[in-house]
Amino acid sequence: MAEIVNPQPCLSVRGLRINLPTGADRAHAVNGISFDVGPGEVVCLLGESGSGKSVIAQAVMGLLPEALVPSGGVIELQGENLLNATPARLRALRGSRMGMVFQEPMTALDPVMTCGAQVEEVLIQHTDLNKAARRQSVLDIFARVRLPDPQRMYAAYPHELSGGQRQRIVIAIALILRPSLLICDEPTTALDVTTQAEILKLIREMQQENGTGVLFITHDFGVVADIADRVVVMQLGQQVESGDKTEVLQHPREPYTRSLLQAVPELKPMRPAITVERPLLLEACSLGKQYSAGSWPMRRRVVDAARDVSLRLHAGETLGIVGESGSGKSTVARCIAQLIEPTQGQVTLQGLESTASNRDRRSAFRRSVQVVFQDPNRSLNPRRTVGQSIVEGPINFGVTQEKAWQRAEELMALVRMRPDALHRYPSEFSGGQRQRLCIARALACEPKVLIADEAVSALDVSVQEQILKLLEDIQKRLAIGILFITHDLRVASQICDRLVVMHQGRIVEQGSARDVLLQPQQDYTRSLLAAAPGQGWTFHA
Repeated sequence: MAEIVNPQPCLSVRGLRINLPTGADRAHAVNGISFDVGPGEVVCLLGESGSGKSVIAQAVMGLLPEALVPSGGVIELQGENLLNATPARLRALRGSRMGMVFQEPMTALDPVMTCGAQVEEVLIQHTDLNKAARRQSVLDIFARVRLPDPQRMYAAYPHELSGGQRQRIVIAIALILRPSLLICDEPTTALDVTTQAEILKLIREMQQENGTGVLFITHDFGVVADIADRVVVMQLGQQVESGDKTEVLQHPREPYTRSLLQAVPELKPMRPAITVERPLLLEACSLGKQYSAGSWPMRRRVVDAARDVSLRLHAGETLGIVGESGSGKSTVARCIAQLIEPTQGQVTLQGLESTASNRDRRSAFRRSVQVVFQDPNRSLNPRRTVGQSIVEGPINFGVTQEKAWQRAEELMALVRMRPDALHRYPSEFSGGQRQRLCIARALACEPKVLIADEAVSALDVSVQEQILKLLEDIQKRLAIGILFITHDLRVASQICDRLVVMHQGRIVEQGSARDVLLQPQQDYTRSLLAAAPGQGWTFHA
């Protein structure tokens, strides 16, 4: 019987060690990492923020920052050692033999170039095709990644597309030359469940069609369950555990892996039903927001971002708003917080109208409704200390600097951080710590309503769990109402008392979290639940 020879790995990492700059809290960004990615195989790197996942991806692509220096080991792409490759050789390999899909397509794409030109740029660098052939190749890859109307997409700019469409453009750039290795660095984190399911299916299909090896970086265990063949678990730059997906997810050997699995939220309601009538805090009646699309001299059209939205929020209650990208979730939240002016309808908070003509009453409304945004990196001013950012709001509303600073110190204890954090800058904190600081800044104005707009979607599961518990604890202490906007139904099931499901600017279903999640009445709600990653998997080992 002939001996079966294993094919050469697309990617082979052996004993990789990358040093951190002097003065860092540890010596190595990654230390002694070893794994292979075979043709047609998906290997997932799992771990918390700071575990070194993205550093490995950057090292493979030759995109490491100058401060991070490889000090040992080997990275081989189809047998070629990338750590010894010249910058020119790495440029030749990027796009032709290895491609990368980044987490945020808006930062990966050039805002002043059309999408077609950005994909065509890869062909200009790596092929001798003429302009007509390049255009046809781009249109072909757009069709293969299932972009609607490839001709229109070719001429469109990134800001004219949805998040899912932009991510498909980035995938097209990475795959147009059929590379042997595709690296995906958190490509679905910011996407809603249905778009996420489409992107995962697309990556899987393209990978199988081309025999491409995929190195997939994620903190979402549902995504791992859906797409991975093998899993590598990392912690603080060390390789903790690796093996077949089923073995690692169902029978983890290491305590760290088990702790990560314990932090994965389940898709079932966790809060007990509210049996006591609570005071009404906020009411939105027939809220609507219209935008004009297009510009002169072209014909303008009116887009309804939100239509006839009515909801109520009670003291001590968390009301979740869920739906796909473009469903109107964030538009409604921004109208309620008066960050944008609604076209119609009214928002009332304990007798205060958001559109009150009296300046003091309008100011009181805005102080009582505060927002925690998705990305803490962009929410905090990098040039100001944390304390300066936190006291700014109360001072603007007439609080003395002394009292505002005293309140900031009290809030540090509330969000479980040390008071000396107030004198440091945002860059000195982790993502989870920065989100705690953003929560403290929102609470500094002593609001009655806190709007959390995708506040945990970019965080890994363990930090996500901490922030959700923190919000729950703060709510119990202060009896505030929380309006929780999310595309993650697992997260919504953990913290929400009631749910509102939105689709194309309208509310299609609302009720208790238990009723909506366990007995959905609308087909759209059922489709959202069916699209949630990791269906049929139990992660709690």
